[in-house]
Amino acid sequence: MGHPLDRPVWSTLSTRQRSLAVGDGRALRFDPRYNVFGAAADGSAENLAALAELIPADGSLWVVEAEPFIPPPGVTVAKAAVCAQMVAKRPKPGDPDFAFEDLSEADAPQMLALATLTEPGPFFAATHRLGAFVGIKQDGRLVAMAGERMRPEGYTEVSGVCTHPDHRGRRHAGRLMQVVADRIVARGETPFLHSYASNLGAISLYESLGFSVRREVTATVLART
Repeated sequence: MGHPLDRPVWSTLSTRQRSLAVGDGRALRFDPRYNVFGAAADGSAENLAALAELIPADGSLWVVEAEPFIPPPGVTVAKAAVCAQMVAKRPKPGDPDFAFEDLSEADAPQMLALATLTEPGPFFAATHRLGAFVGIKQDGRLVAMAGERMRPEGYTEVSGVCTHPDHRGRRHAGRLMQVVADRIVARGETPFLHSYASNLGAISLYESLGFSVRREVTATVLART
């Protein structure tokens, strides 16, 4: 059996976040209200066909795998990108005096609005329920946030990291990521994240927070032909 992070979506949906999955033992995807990720149990024709059935007729499904994904019949690759998968076994400790707040269901509209504006990755009406989120507000307005997404056994992904354009350059993103990573480690888990391999600036920031590249993975956007 391979490393759970080699196939993070399947590792997540077949274990800790199974309750959020649609599908069966052949293929699973997150409930569309949460996000767009899916995976087949393996590369068999039957299981890939089952994955194809989970692609919405008018939308897409994202696959994240260590190896490039070869689509089954009836499926086309709309986009593919190499990502750096990073882990932090010992994250850099956060600033104990850093002011932030835990976000709740009441903050959901502002969280969705901020993510829609800044596009940190796929973010939908229920994405904030995938894990704990923290944020910074100014005059009651959410200006930065970070949280959790996929949760394979022993790991939790740091995701949804974004800052309003008017508030960038103040280290909000990095500090919020430290809070999230510290809490993951306190639970006895290892934080991980994904960044486009071409985004050297982001990778440098993550390395300064204690993350290191574990391996490259391929994110593939699938659509029906």
